[in-house]
Amino acid sequence: MARLSVIAGKASEELARKISRKLKGNLVKSEVRTFADGESKITLSGKISKGKSIVVQSVYPPVDTNLIQALSLISKAKENSSEVITVIPYMGYARQDREFLPGEIVTMKVLGKLFKGAGTSKVIVVDIHSLNGLKHFTIKTNNVTAIPELVKFFKKLRLKEPLVVSPDQGGKERAKEFAQELGSEYIALEKKRDRKTGKVQIKTKNVDEVLGRDLILVDDMISTGGSIIKATQFLKKQKCKRVFVACTHALLMNDAEKKIKKAGVTKIVSANTIPGKTSIVDVSNTIVKALV
Repeated sequence: MARLSVIAGKASEELARKISRKLKGNLVKSEVRTFADGESKITLSGKISKGKSIVVQSVYPPVDTNLIQALSLISKAKENSSEVITVIPYMGYARQDREFLPGEIVTMKVLGKLFKGAGTSKVIVVDIHSLNGLKHFTIKTNNVTAIPELVKFFKKLRLKEPLVVSPDQGGKERAKEFAQELGSEYIALEKKRDRKTGKVQIKTKNVDEVLGRDLILVDDMISTGGSIIKATQFLKKQKCKRVFVACTHALLMNDAEKKIKKAGVTKIVSANTIPGKTSIVDVSNTIVKALV
């Protein structure tokens, strides 16, 4: 493989290091100085390849800061390299992929223009919240999944008749894929979310299948944990055994982890697309396969 650079954004330093090691690339680190007004000043240390550069930077909170840093890294890489590929392990703004209410801006459309304008020819994401968002990009995109790696973790646990559960109908396909990899059954609950207040209600009445079984609640991302908490409380009333949570992106805002555990969840397991206590599943191999 030709010499290449892996440029590590501050938000994805450890993941970038793993990707660089696996690709035998030259790791270029970034130092960030934040001014009092919130501006970021980025300085790169290391030599950027003239051939191919891979920028790795997740766009999790502070979302706008990490997004601007990602675009700045792409721009700098393009000044030196003939080809720039960008890995955005967690793509912020992916929920804003269409106009739900009149007057709403489709921010993913704006992002499509920004990434192209900065100079990348391809964007790789992991379990993006909505594939529809990538339709707004005119450059190449690739959405890879953390499900096989998450399942590997759960296969090591001694689970009692595991049942995979999606907290809503929208995640049904994800739960199905997870269950097939695990070799178990799956179900999907029905929930209702108020578009204006964001309040969640479980509409499902009774679920006999969960009785005395270990459950794995599967979602692509957990932000405040509202859906997971409501689902856990409902499932616990149905006399299930333990409840585990598996997700790719654990944002866990506003004490979400504590609230989820309080609702009765035994363990939260997430991928390292967002660094944190729960990010124990490594997706660097999955990303590398998409890069080579």
